[in-house]
Amino acid sequence: MSAEAYDIVVVGAGTAGAFAAATAASEGLEVVILERKTEAEAGHIACGDAIKGKSTFPDVIDLDYLKDEAFTNQSIRRAVFENPRGGSVDIDFADAGAVVDRKRYGEIILDEATRLGAEIHYETVVQDVTQADDGTVTGVRATRNGEVVTYDAAVTIDAAGALSLLQDKTDFSDTYFDTNVSYSQFCSAYREVIDLPEPVDYDDAIVFKPTEELGYLWYFPRTPTEINAGLGFQMTEEPMKLVDVLRRDLRQRPEFEGATVTDKLGASLPTRRPYDSAVADGFVAVGDAAGHVNPTTGGGIPGAAKSAHWAAKRAIAAIGDGDVSEANLWAYNRDVMTDFGKRFAAIDLYNIWGMAHEVDELVDIVSSVPGQQLADALSKGSSEMSLGLKLKTLVRTFGHWDALYELYKVSRKAKEITRLYNAYPSSPEAFETWQSNRDDLMDELYAFTGAEPKY
Repeated sequence: MSAEAYDIVVVGAGTAGAFAAATAASEGLEVVILERKTEAEAGHIACGDAIKGKSTFPDVIDLDYLKDEAFTNQSIRRAVFENPRGGSVDIDFADAGAVVDRKRYGEIILDEATRLGAEIHYETVVQDVTQADDGTVTGVRATRNGEVVTYDAAVTIDAAGALSLLQDKTDFSDTYFDTNVSYSQFCSAYREVIDLPEPVDYDDAIVFKPTEELGYLWYFPRTPTEINAGLGFQMTEEPMKLVDVLRRDLRQRPEFEGATVTDKLGASLPTRRPYDSAVADGFVAVGDAAGHVNPTTGGGIPGAAKSAHWAAKRAIAAIGDGDVSEANLWAYNRDVMTDFGKRFAAIDLYNIWGMAHEVDELVDIVSSVPGQQLADALSKGSSEMSLGLKLKTLVRTFGHWDALYELYKVSRKAKEITRLYNAYPSSPEAFETWQSNRDDLMDELYAFTGAEPKY
C-alpha cells in the first residue's frame, strides 16, 4: 500500500469537484481530484444541461472560455409547461438562459482545475474513509491501477454525488452532519441526446411535461436539431419504466420522426432540501452529495458550483488556522443556507404538498396559475399575485379550491421557512434550537397537507 499527502482531497470530478479543486488550487494549496472514470469518460454525466448562463458560476475559472466551448444554445428565453391533456403555459425569462454540451462542459472545468494547479487521478475508485481516533476525517483509501493508495489530507471534500459512498463509510457520531437521508428523498432520471433531421420551432425554450408517476419529461434544445430529452420520477412512487415512457412520448412528437439517438445515460439525484449540516471534522460535502439541487426541477449545476467554491474557501481558511474542526468549518453551512439553501428549502415545501395530491389535480392547478407566479414558486419558493389575478385563478381552478387553499398555506409556510433559514446559526451551539424550530414548522405543514413526513 502506498500513501500520498495533500492539503485537500476531492472525491468526484463533476461540477462540484472541479470547482472545489479549482478554488483551492488557485489559492496555492496542494489538491487532488479522485475520479473513478477514465480521462476519456470524465465529464460524461447524465444532466438536463440547462443553466441560467455563466453568471451561475463562481469567477474562479475562465468563464468566457467555458461559455465559448460548451454553451451550444445561448438563446433560451422561455419555459413551456405542457398539459398532457392539451395546451401549454409559456413563461418568458427576463434574462436569456443556455443549454450546454455536458460532456464538453465537464472537460473544460476539469481542464481549468488542472490549469490552476490541481491534480486529477482518473480510474481511482474510493473504497473507504480514514479517520483519526477522535473522529476527524484524515483522507480516503482508494484503488488506483490495481494498487491500494491512501490519500492523506487535512480536509476531504465529498463531491461524489447523490447517496455518496463516503457518507456510508464515515462515522458521524458526535457531529451534526445530516444523516437523515433515505432513497425516498431522491429521484431516478434518464436522458437521451437526440439528433433531428429538421430544426424544432422551440429552440428558444425549455419544455416540461408532467408524467403520471409524479415526475416530468423535459425537452431541452442544445441546438435547433440536437435535443436533450429526458425524464425523472420521485422514488416514493411506483417505479417508472423510464425508457418506455420517454419513447412513448417521443413517438407522439412529429419532430422526432427519423431522429437518431447519439447518447444515453441515467442517474439519481436529490429532490430534497439541502443537508441541515454538511460538515464534520476534516470533512465537507458539496453539490449533489449535500442535497444542493432544486428539489422540484432537479437543477443542480448552480448549487454544485457555488457550494464547492464556498466549501473550498472555508477549507482553505481552516487549514490556515490549523483547525479543521466541525466548528471551524461551520460557516460553510451558513453560506449555503442563507443563499440558495433557503430557496431550496422553501421549494421543497411545494414538492411535499404535490406528493399529497393526484397528478391530474396538480396539472389542473398548474395550468390555471399565471405563468410568472408558477415560475417564481418553482425557482424562488415564493410568489406574489394581484387581487385581479387571484380572482381569475379562483375561477379557473373551480373544483380544486381546497387544494388551492392548501397551496396558499404552503406559500405562507415557504415565507416562514425562508426567514428561518436566513437565521441559520453561525455556530454549532445554536443548531439544535434552530433545527427544532424548523421541525415544528414542518410538522405543521404535514398536518394540513396530509403528506407523509419526508424527513
